[in-house]
Amino acid sequence: MIDSSPNSNHPSPDNNPPSFLRRIPIAFGAFFGALSDAGFAGRIERVRDGMPVPTPAPVPAAPVTAPAPAPKPAAPTPDTALQLLSLFQRDARLIDFTQENLSGFSDADIGAAARVVHEGCAKVLREHFTIVPVRDEAEGSRITLNDGFDARAVRLTGNVVGKAPFNGSISHRGWRAAEVRLPTLAAGHDTTVLAQAEVEL
Repeated sequence: MIDSSPNSNHPSPDNNPPSFLRRIPIAFGAFFGALSDAGFAGRIERVRDGMPVPTPAPVPAAPVTAPAPAPKPAAPTPDTALQLLSLFQRDARLIDFTQENLSGFSDADIGAAARVVHEGCAKVLREHFTIVPVRDEAEGSRITLNDGFDARAVRLTGNVVGKAPFNGSISHRGWRAAEVRLPTLAAGHDTTVLAQAEVEL
């Protein structure tokens, strides 16, 4: 990068005359530098009149320090996951449903239970999350993914060959959590207890 600050006298790094595009920031820097710095304006005047410009004393190079090691990722804590699982159990009986042996039930019975689980899970998601599609286009729409598309948000399937741009159709719009509203855990709360045992008296 060309240093066009008022204190810069450095020529082009390759000792060749700078191109037109490189002269634009140099010209702006010289203009504003001359307005704000009388010494810099004097150096410009000496260059214009063909007089030698004093060479500034070399600045000693700063010692090179090794970059600090990247911080280690924090160990995952299960509290949030356990809290969410407890909410699904409270409102949807999700754990009860998944722990039940369904081999002795008819499809109609399973369907009726699944409806309750579905409604409860939807309630938890509505109350504690704002979920939006990753892609706004309708499923089945044809789209083009240009180079640099976010591979964390879009997964390519099917015959993936070559490099972007990729042309394909959306088979699933994806989901993204735009907001999370989980309740604050009380001090001393045991998150491993997903549902309390019930004792009828």
